[in-house]
Formats: sequence, C-alpha cells, structure tokens
Amino acid sequence: MIEEYPDDIENDLDDIEPVGEPGALYEHFRVVVDKGQAMMRVDKYLFERIVNASRNRIQKASEAGCVMANGKPVRSSYKVKPSDVITLMMDRPRYEHEVIPEDIPIDIIYEDDALMIINKPPGLVVHPGHGNYSGTLVNAIAWHLKDDRDYDANDPHVGLVHRIDKDTSGLLVVAKTPDSKTALGLQFCRKTTRRRYQALVWGIMDEDRGTVAGNIARHPKDRMQMAVFADPEIGKPAVTHYNVIERIGYVTLVECILETGRTHQIRVHMKSIGHILFNDERYGGHEILKGTPFSKYKQFVNNCFDTCPRQALHAMTLGFKHPVTGEEMDFTSPLPKDMASLIDKWRNYISNRDLT
Repeated sequence: MIEEYPDDIENDLDDIEPVGEPGALYEHFRVVVDKGQAMMRVDKYLFERIVNASRNRIQKASEAGCVMANGKPVRSSYKVKPSDVITLMMDRPRYEHEVIPEDIPIDIIYEDDALMIINKPPGLVVHPGHGNYSGTLVNAIAWHLKDDRDYDANDPHVGLVHRIDKDTSGLLVVAKTPDSKTALGLQFCRKTTRRRYQALVWGIMDEDRGTVAGNIARHPKDRMQMAVFADPEIGKPAVTHYNVIERIGYVTLVECILETGRTHQIRVHMKSIGHILFNDERYGGHEILKGTPFSKYKQFVNNCFDTCPRQALHAMTLGFKHPVTGEEMDFTSPLPKDMASLIDKWRNYISNRDLT
C-alpha cells in the first residue's frame, strides 16, 4: 500500500464544499489498496487511515464528491477492492510546507555518496507535520546536504527511507539519490532489513522469548493510539519477536526484532501482551503499573520517570544491503544516556531490596 499524504488531512476535512462544475481539483490524499485487502466500505477504510478524521466527516466528503476510486467519485457505501486507487480531491490546493534547511546538530555515524546513517536523539521529530513544520530531522538533513546539488530536500524520491517516533531514539537511514531510496525501500518492503530495538517494559516477562502477531490499526476511540485487532480485515499485519535481556525487579529489559514496521508497532504489541513500555505516556506507561504501595517506591519510580522522560525505546541496530555495492552493512547505536541511566537506577534499587 502506498500512502502519499498521511499527515494533516483532518484539517482539510473541516470545511468541505460540494464539488461543482468540473474544474481544477487537487489531490489531498492518495492510497493504493493492498492486494490482500478484503472488500470494505470506503468510509470505514479511510477512517482507519486518516488521523483525527471522524467517519461522519469522511461521509460528508463522499457526499460532496470529494472521495474517488480510480478517478471517479464514489459514495460512502462503495466497497474498496485490491489495487483500487482511493483519492481525496478538493477544489483548493493542499497546503504544502517547504522543507527549509536548519542548522540542527545531527549524529551521523556513516555517510557515502548513496546514503547516510543517523543516530537520532529522543525528542527530535523526524518529519514535518501538523504542529511541527520546522526543527525536525528532515530540516537538519537539508542543512547538512545543502551544498549537494543532487539532493533536493523537497523531493520525495530522496531522503528518509523509514521513520521512528519523536521520543524513540536510534538509527535511521537516509537515501541521497532516487535509486538508493528505491533499492532501500524495496528491502524494507520485502522484510530483508535487520532491525533490533531495546525496550524497558513494565512487569516481569515469564518467557525468555516470544512472538507477537496481530493486525495493527488506529484505535477506534482514541485516534492518537494504535491498537491490535483479531479481525484480519482490520489494519495491517504486524509481527514482533522479542528476547528477554534482563529481568530487573518490576521491569524487564527486552530486545525487539521487527519483522514488519507499523506505526507504534513495538509499543502497541508490548501493551497487547500486558507489558507497556516504561514511561510511554500515550499507552499508559507513565503510571506506576507494578511494584509496592510504599511511598519510597513511588518516589523512586517518579525519579525514574524524570531520568528518562519518554518511552524507553531505542532503535539499536540496523542492517541492509548497500544499494550500490550490494555489501551487507550493519550498524549499532549504544543506549542513549537517559535509558542507560534509567536501567542503572533500577539495578541499583533492586540490588538493595528484598523482593520476596
């Protein structure tokens, strides 16, 4: 499936007018339906893919002639089919945001003519979007490559090949040429890349290793969250493998190996098996979920929250074939200071406690 405009579309749906006489129409959203997609009403299909857009607003857009399948307006009851091209068309241009180079320090651990590997710090937004039109990693990359005549920060055929969340730290690959982005993108699509994360989760995992498999889609009640669905017609298939690294009292340090790369995949998969990421505010990990009722323990956990004020998740390793040479490349990023300090705090606390 290809989504060209996944961000900020909810703003476009606020003031919909019916499409009148044929004239200039502008594409605000496009998606090519997966080949394995079961037939589904187009309003439900779009509701699962557009952040913060209610189904009612999508239905109004359809009534106004703005929702199209393969270039023709369709009603809300239209059933999407595999390979359909679904678009949202309006009589005004989509507000675009030019990527402006900004002198933001970035940690580049490898670079050649085809690509570069960046170690992203926590707290840095990856891509411009609603509420974050500057100060992003993309702006920083544009500054770093501003003297490269072949690199256009506003060309979607170059740049970031994948993303991680704002408050997740770790490794990302940037394609400096269109051919590199195509080749790297295919590796991600074909699941031949190697990605391992480390996460600190609430609770003690009983099994040393395991696999979480479940379709992921937007939460039906909280559109800022993702959720796991048993219904194969909802969402996208997602698979996460995990290995326990260390059990530390009331938390567990785990390695997560991605077979797929869905939005919030590790965060929502870990929640689905009862192990929410430590200090993951969006999914409830910023509450004290395990431990004792004693005030000293509560104070300790709150100090831990201050030490690592974000979800404890780090993209530690990244591997792929070089898009030009074909060489196997593997990169590793050590735990950032906040996560390393957090884990040390738990070790020190537990070593001085009798948990029996």
